[in-house]
Amino acid sequence: MIEAKPIKGQAPRRDYPLERYRNIGIIAHIDAGKTTVTERILFFTKKIYKIGEVHDGAATMDWMPQEQERGITITAAATTCFWNDHRINIIDTPGHVDFTVEVERSLRVLDGAVVVFDGVAGVEPQSETVWRQADKYGVPRICFINKQDRMGADFQRCVDMIVDRLGANPVVIQLPIGSEDKFKGVIDLIDMKALYWEGDEAVTPETREIPEDMKEAAEKAREAMVEKVVETDDALLHRYLEEHHITPDELRKALRAATIATKVVPVLTGAALRNKGVQPLLDAVVQYLPSPLDVPPVTGTDPKTGQELVRRPTDDDPFSALAFKIASDPFVGKLAFFRVYSGVLRSGDTIMNATKDRKERISRILLMHANHREEVEEVAAGDIAAAVGLKQTFTGDTLSDLE
Repeated sequence: MIEAKPIKGQAPRRDYPLERYRNIGIIAHIDAGKTTVTERILFFTKKIYKIGEVHDGAATMDWMPQEQERGITITAAATTCFWNDHRINIIDTPGHVDFTVEVERSLRVLDGAVVVFDGVAGVEPQSETVWRQADKYGVPRICFINKQDRMGADFQRCVDMIVDRLGANPVVIQLPIGSEDKFKGVIDLIDMKALYWEGDEAVTPETREIPEDMKEAAEKAREAMVEKVVETDDALLHRYLEEHHITPDELRKALRAATIATKVVPVLTGAALRNKGVQPLLDAVVQYLPSPLDVPPVTGTDPKTGQELVRRPTDDDPFSALAFKIASDPFVGKLAFFRVYSGVLRSGDTIMNATKDRKERISRILLMHANHREEVEEVAAGDIAAAVGLKQTFTGDTLSDLE
């Protein structure tokens, strides 16, 4: 089988349109369970066949030996996975305070984030630091309150801490059913149904009616959620006050708009280690976090004239990208992870490193899937990939086309 090489100037072949891309980071305090959540996401999106537990030292996002020993994540690896006809690029960000600059850098290349909290400890000092950084870059986010199966897990306390400590406006869209060792599932407040996960196996949840003893709490929580959501949209608020009725789809649409505008933060819950709550979290990433088209275009300065340029996320604009991570790989040497903001890059192209004012040639482009890599001919606006052959490029450099 001969593979047809793309002809220069031809539009790249996109398996997924840009509005179905999600470039997200998973941000958390150390030990809130970020790597476990990432693992489960990759597992449910069928990228990993055996789930690696962090405490076994076998998690796939942690691929430096010292990370596996310590059970912490150092490198911001970028991984691609697919869910519900969407393409999700996950940037794994470190949670340790010493790596704050790397977290900041990762935030620049994300369009949205999932912030994982420990259901027992709540909001920890470091979560505050990262939250402020996300505020600074205007990153839309959703919260996942993890570890609902642990002794002392308290969902409501966590939500209160998100308000008190982070000054955020959380919209609770799920309630946990039971807690600690009786944690069985979640109530979806938008569709008003209960999702149960029997046992700890990785299975699709069963949809049932909301249990009798929780009906009242669910009604109350739904009322509060609807009020918060309609407050963000004047037309909807007006209609809601008149009719007192709102469809789940209208809710989702308004919630998406409010989340992208960083007015609210949807809150979900679960226990990733027990495989509970991961699928709804993936649904929420797709439903509420922005695609590259939903975030404002990037601006830069022309190194020759000094005037400001705007790069829109289309394949027709000139190529521009940001190198956000340099890693060395045992097989190919130096890898530069980069996010493409506009245009198309093909392997073999010569590009300009605008920061260093040097020309660089891309010899190969790799897409990373946690622990295996796929070589691709080209990447386009919105993609996150790793390049081989960039000798002068360092973290934080801007890459652009020669013109």
